[in-house]
Amino acid sequence: MANTPYPQSYYAASANPVPPRPALQGEVETDVCIIGAGYTGLSSALFLLENGFKVSIVEAAKVGFGASGRNGGQIVNSYSRDIDVIERTVGPKQAQLLGHMAFEGGRIIRERVAKYNIQCDLKDGGVFAALTSKQMGHLESQKRLWERFGHNQLELMDQKRIREVVACDSYVGGMLDMSGGHIHPLNLALGEAAAVESLGGIIYEQTPAVRIERGANPVVHTPQGKVRAKFIIVAGNAYLGNLVPELAAKSMPCGTQVITTEPLGEELARTLLPQDYCVEDCNYLLDYYRLTSDKRLIFGGGVVYGARDPANIEAIIRPKMLKAFPQLKNVKIDYAWTGNFLLTLSRLPQVGRIGDNIYYSQGCSGHGVTYTHLAGKVLAEALRGQAERFDAFAGLPHYPFPGGQMLRVPFSAIGAWYYSLRDRLGF
Repeated sequence: MANTPYPQSYYAASANPVPPRPALQGEVETDVCIIGAGYTGLSSALFLLENGFKVSIVEAAKVGFGASGRNGGQIVNSYSRDIDVIERTVGPKQAQLLGHMAFEGGRIIRERVAKYNIQCDLKDGGVFAALTSKQMGHLESQKRLWERFGHNQLELMDQKRIREVVACDSYVGGMLDMSGGHIHPLNLALGEAAAVESLGGIIYEQTPAVRIERGANPVVHTPQGKVRAKFIIVAGNAYLGNLVPELAAKSMPCGTQVITTEPLGEELARTLLPQDYCVEDCNYLLDYYRLTSDKRLIFGGGVVYGARDPANIEAIIRPKMLKAFPQLKNVKIDYAWTGNFLLTLSRLPQVGRIGDNIYYSQGCSGHGVTYTHLAGKVLAEALRGQAERFDAFAGLPHYPFPGGQMLRVPFSAIGAWYYSLRDRLGF
């Protein structure tokens, strides 16, 4: 049987030790079978187990193998499309529910870390950095919008103030969100998996779901076994493939690239990011970066539509890093990797139910660390019969990409080129 290891990332190299988890052999029965041991699946499992459900997770590779264990590690509030866009799309009542949930995912992460003593290098503070006065105006509007929904841990920063927290001359200002922050994402996933198992949940690694047998008592088939369940939660996101064709038609895997420097030393690291906040800029195709616990710089950015692996990740990302921090020109890059996230046409998550007993959440569109933790809670609520918040997400309109799967990549790339050109020209 194939054994899929973690990619050669900094996170895999610095992961906390974990016990081996065997593949599924034979037939098991459970209340809920979850497909995918990333954040969505693990969060769902924890909330279900805490409410008395029997849960089994099947994972095609290893816990956190996908985006959950490869992302930039930043806790960023709201959704990939903000609450004002949602309000214009679905009206004030539905937007009110979704708006108040927009800041819940970060709180769930902190609650999990504290409750289950998860060692994942949690740090508070995230910066949105503006490169133009127009972007600064957007941050001012965003602050007013978020405060309207009760989120008040925000500080607007002028050019002088932002240079106190990030040693980059490119920014005209920014906004600090102290409820944002950063974590070692793979260690967060591994800690949540250990919490799942401490509550009696079972995780089968190297166990891809190859077919879902739908019906009153659905069955998830794997290469050497099957799981009979009352409910199924599909949480594979960008690594789901065509297991559920109606979900694949309305989404597209995309790749983002990340590099990690050699250890910089305490003094150099402190000059770059004195308060150890994480940073993302306000461009459409944004750059993001932060320090690790051993004082490396993690820097990511760019999007490859259709999730092809670039031949030379360092060649793509290193120039972006040096534009922000030219003082790092002689610093060695120790790790470079890519990971896939799932994009939807609306850039809003897709949540719903197929038949009476197959639930899903997917398509975080690059904004998944916080949303996936909220999604787990919302899915668990729905399985318990409390569907108001689930229905608010399920009611968001979603459409297939124009031209179907054949043309979704070129159309999306053209759109991204247009918006990145606007960023460069400042309008």
